[in-house]
This record gives sequence, C-alpha cells and structure tokens, in this order.
Amino acid sequence: MSTPAVTLSVAEQLGLLPEEYNQIIEILGRNPNFTELSVYSVMWSEHCSYKNSILQLKTLPSKGEKVLAGAGEEGAGLMDIGHDLAVAFKMESHNHPSAIEPYQGAATGVGGIHRDIFSMGARPIAALDSLRFGALDIPKTRHLIKGVVKGIGDYGNAFGVPTVAGDVTFDSCYNINPLVNAMSVGIVERGKSATATAAGIGNPVFIVGSSTGKDGIHGATFASEDISDESEEKLPSVQVGDPFTEKLLLEATLEALETGVVVGVQDMGAAGITCATSETAAKGNVGMNVWLDKVPMRQDDMVPFEILLSESQERMLFIVEKGNEKPVLDIFEKWDLNCAQIGEVIEEEVLRYHFHGEVVAEVPAQSLVLGGGAPVYTREQKEPAYFEQIRAFDPDQIPVPTHHAKVVEFLLSQPTIASKRWVTEQYDSMVGTANMTTNAPSDAAIVRIKGKEVGLVVTSDCNSRFVYSNPEKGAAHAVSESARNIVCAGGTPLGVTNCLNFGNPYDPEVYFQFAQAIKGMGDACRKFDTPITGGNVSLYNQSETGPIYPTPMIGMVGTIEQPETSSMSMNFKQEGDALYLLGNNVEDIACSEYVYRYHNVSHSPAPYIDLDEELALQKVVLELIGGKLIQSAHDISDGGLVVSLLESSFTSGKGFSIQAPEGMRVDAFLYGEAGGRVVVSVNAEQREAFEAHMAASNVSCLNIGQVAGADAVLDGDSLGTIEGLKEIYDNALENVLFAK
Repeated sequence: MSTPAVTLSVAEQLGLLPEEYNQIIEILGRNPNFTELSVYSVMWSEHCSYKNSILQLKTLPSKGEKVLAGAGEEGAGLMDIGHDLAVAFKMESHNHPSAIEPYQGAATGVGGIHRDIFSMGARPIAALDSLRFGALDIPKTRHLIKGVVKGIGDYGNAFGVPTVAGDVTFDSCYNINPLVNAMSVGIVERGKSATATAAGIGNPVFIVGSSTGKDGIHGATFASEDISDESEEKLPSVQVGDPFTEKLLLEATLEALETGVVVGVQDMGAAGITCATSETAAKGNVGMNVWLDKVPMRQDDMVPFEILLSESQERMLFIVEKGNEKPVLDIFEKWDLNCAQIGEVIEEEVLRYHFHGEVVAEVPAQSLVLGGGAPVYTREQKEPAYFEQIRAFDPDQIPVPTHHAKVVEFLLSQPTIASKRWVTEQYDSMVGTANMTTNAPSDAAIVRIKGKEVGLVVTSDCNSRFVYSNPEKGAAHAVSESARNIVCAGGTPLGVTNCLNFGNPYDPEVYFQFAQAIKGMGDACRKFDTPITGGNVSLYNQSETGPIYPTPMIGMVGTIEQPETSSMSMNFKQEGDALYLLGNNVEDIACSEYVYRYHNVSHSPAPYIDLDEELALQKVVLELIGGKLIQSAHDISDGGLVVSLLESSFTSGKGFSIQAPEGMRVDAFLYGEAGGRVVVSVNAEQREAFEAHMAASNVSCLNIGQVAGADAVLDGDSLGTIEGLKEIYDNALENVLFAK
C-alpha cells in the first residue's frame, strides 16, 4: 500500500473521536490511510454503528414465537403470519437529507426502505410515512412540506406500491429539523426469504442496479451530526433517486432469488459499498477481495474513498454461487441493469479493497460492524430542567370554556388535527388494489393479500409532546395507540418496527429522554406481546435552537383473518345507533392539543395511561368486533373525544348528540387525551347483547349519546353542523399552507 497514513486532525474532521482514532491504530497495527479512515468514519458513525444507542436498544423485547428474523439479524424484520407466509417490515428516517433537499431527501428515503424489504426476498405491498414539520407560518416549513410530500408521492407512485397510512404533525420544535420516517411492508413465502450473509470461499461478489456516482458521499456521517448553517454546503451528501430503475431492480432481484443460486444479498444504503461488503462479510465470518475499478461508474474521476462511500441509489450487493453466475447475469441483462463482478469471498476475515492493481485499504471486516469492533458507549443522563415547569402545572388554573362551539372550530383548524387530504391525495393509495380502507376508513390501514384468507393491518404513531413531557409514559402511549388502532380495525397486533428520532446524545438531557423512552416502549411492547423486529435510530436531530421533541415513532403490523368480513371501520352507520365510550373516562386535560394550543400551555404532564387497562380494552374491542356487536370503532387521540366523534361523522355524513357526565369537567370529557379509550356505535338489535358482554368484562362502559341528525350536539346545544365543521376540517391545512 503506497497511500500515506493520516493524522488525528483528519480523523476528527471525519467525525471520529481521538480515542476512536487510537483504537483504529490498535486494530490495524499501524496508522490508517485516508481511504481506511473514511471507511471507519462512516461505519463507526451513529447512523451505522448505533454506538451511543445500542446498549439501550438491547433492553427492548425482540424475541417471540412468530419472529423469523429479529432486530439486527437481517435488512428488515420478518414474522410468521400463517398461511405459509411471512411479513417483512421496517421503518427508517431520512431527516437530515430532507432538511436541506426535501424532494430528493424524502424520495430516496422511500426508495431505501423498499430496498430493505425486497432484499429480503419479499415483495413490498404497502408504504407508510410519518412526517413532522415546524410551524406552518414559517416560509421554510411550507417549502419543506411541499418538497417532502412531492418527493414521497413521485417516488412511491412511480414505484407502484400504495401509501396506505401515516401521520403528519406540526410543531415549532421541528422548524429547522423536520422528520421524514418511511416504512415499507412486504410479503414473502415462508422459507423463501433471502439473507444478507456472504458465504462460500471463492464465490463471486456482484454489484447490481445503477451505476455509482458521487452523490451521497459521507451521507452516514452527515446524518450523525447536528443541523447547522453549514449543512447546506453538504448538499452532495443527499442522494438522487430514480423510482423507475428501482422498479426494474425489484423485479430483477426477486427473479434472481428464484434461481436458488444467490447466496446473499444486501441493499446498498448508508455507507454504500463499504457497509454492504463489511456487514455481509462479518455476518458470514469471511472476508472479501473487492476491485473498486470494476464498479460501474457514471463519473470518470472517482477515487477509491468516493467509490466506497458513495450512496448512489438503486444498487444491491449479490453473492452468487461460483460457476452458476449465468442465470443471474442473464436476468439483469434482460432488465437492462448493471450486474458486474467486483469481488470474491475469501477465507481470511479481512476486506481488501483494490484499485487498478493496488491495495488501497485493508481492514478486518468484524472491526467495522455493530457487534464487532465498532465502539459502544453509554452517555451521561440528566433529568431535563424543564420537568420543573411540567410539575408546576395545575389544571384548576385552566378555565373551562362556556362556548364549546368556538373551541371545536379552533381545534379542527389546527394543522395537526385537521384533514391531511392535501398530503394523502398526492399519494397513490390504490395501486395494486389491495388497500381496503380507501373508501371505508379505519383506525389503521387494512391490506388484502390476494388469494389468501389473511390480511395485514398497519399503522404508525407517536405523540412527541407526550414523550417530551414524560419520555417513559409518552413512548408507552405511542405503542398503545398503535396497537389500539390495529384492534379498532379488527386486527391483532403482531410486531413493531421503530424510528427513534432524538437530539444530540452527548446532551445529558437528551440521553435521559432516549433511555426513558426505550424503557416505556419496551414495557408496552412486552405487555401487548409485540416484539420489536428492528428499525432505525436517528440522533443529532438538533440545531442551534435546541433538540426536537423526542419522537420514538412506532410502526406496527397486525394480522386479520378473512378481512373482507371481519374488519371494522370508524364511520357511523345509521341514525339511532347508541354511542358508548369504552375505557376509563378519567378527568385529564394535561398535554392535550386543547391545553397546548387553545390555552397556550406548553408544559403539562403526559396524560393518563394504564397498560393493564389498555390491554383489557383491546381484548374486549376485538371480542365485540368478532361477535358482530358493534357498528363502528374509533380510538380517542389528538383532540380528544369530540374530534374522534366528528371524524366518524365526517366519513358518514351523520351527526351525533351526546351528554357530558355529571361531576366531570366538560373540557376534560370533550378534549382530554387520556389513553385507553375507544368510541363504538351499537344498533338497537345489538344493544342488549353488547351491554351484557361489557357487564361481564372488567372494562368501563359509558353510554354517552347516539348517532342523530346533521349536527354535532352537546347537552342539547349544537356545536355546529357536520357539513360546516367538515369544511373547516378539510380546508384548514391548505388555507395555512397556501396563505399569502
């Protein structure tokens, strides 16, 4: 190797700590050269190594009788859903790229998460996206949301996978640093999934798909630092996507896997060739010779570190049986995609990168990866100072409104609560004709698996304000609401993927939030028997104005047998149906949109949650749906009971009349966001059996009114017509987004 060694100062510029630089010298037995140091800088970044988070993540439940591939084992989680099928699913972030180039940042986030799924041999059948933006009165926020939504829509629509669910929330804490979390769900026959493992000494290593360019270089490092004024200068770290090439790559990959000669396959996402070669080699306890000059390139002047670190999109790494390369080569030629041998598997557990006959980098594979030589840290924790403001909250100081119609109109006009139709109408939700909730909305999306008697129920959720107020309780709320949404649609919760969006881990208050959120998430997942099969950690979501609210996004998958006949929607069905509130109707206004927005109280405790009560509620709701004892089901979340009722009205055109219970604050009844509550409607013929079933359960049940008329009525007074309130709800986001 003739390339010179580099100094500590260069290592620090690449994001490595002094002790990490010394560790690299110890591993190699010499000073690294620039290419080697670049390799370590990306593989030891938080984005790839989880060095500041892995010890916390290992406390999460990841095992279960239906788990086929758990957290960290493959490119995505894999779970048995019966009927000789398995579901592959995963959620990841593309926050930093989207902050500086929203269109490509969001588009390539969609492309990357789908590749994680079909690299498992699964065909993606559904996409979800969870987005967080700043205040909409800021021009930058309007620029970001327009770019992100268009990027998601253009890529997903062209790729041909429906976007079936997700959520959008707005808060000033995301003004500089938006969150773009994408989730993909796919199906594979059980026993036919692929593995991201290199094996077989002498087996050839191929790069397939697009050519390699200079886009995305040091993208993993970029994602492992705070957003700052200098971030715009790192625009080359944002990848450029091509959904049409991705579609070809999907079909070619699945066809190649059918040949039975593909030993291992991995998507080239963060850190590109570096990550794909090191992780597959380390997993197989082998090494590789890699010839970088054989990589198909779209730029002539690329040097070794650029080729290794490029995050050009729509590329995969294949390890193929030696002597059986022709079927794979023929398939990729048919689909007009690159399929070039760039290396071979070797017995020595080292990655030896060559360029025009010279070894330009030589590193032990295990030294690069999580669970191998990558560093692991536990950072300092400190309870956030703002907790004192939260403890000082006194609900008695919040006046109860006398004119609730005004409050209802105010809440419906808030972008977080209002209809997101401007967003969702840009997504193709019906391609493939598997989405069953396009015309009959449910709390979660129901996806048909054609030719099978089982369907999937999918959702994503997180109220970051709850997590900010109490990280442990807030994370438990996120898991609970996701499970509750699946249950209200008629599904049984199965497993979880997550996207853990937090600030800088070197900030003790941020690390406290992270550790406590992990605890709450783990407790809830254990309670609902929904193991976490993988996901993504996105730290450094922070700028000079401070960190974002801690946002541990939950993506959950459930199953539903015979979905055509056993699913449940949220819309009211007929006049005269009785309305019941299921769950503990506690008096709690804390942390609600009502307190936060209407009364401008920024600090209050996370609302009530009891995991045992939540589990009992979900069990009884599934029993009611299975017994055909209810007409609709809708959980209570953002905006409280009144918003849940109105959403059921908006999808049916039918109004309601309810009565507030005596001895309870009316605003807590209408707008409180305590967990573990569901509204159901029951027709006259079902009512006796319904009430008998509830009486035999240990779940609270309160008759609050009935489906009636064309207005929303509280204690005999109209809160407005359903038509008029729906107009506010439908147009609020666009009115703000396109305000002059």
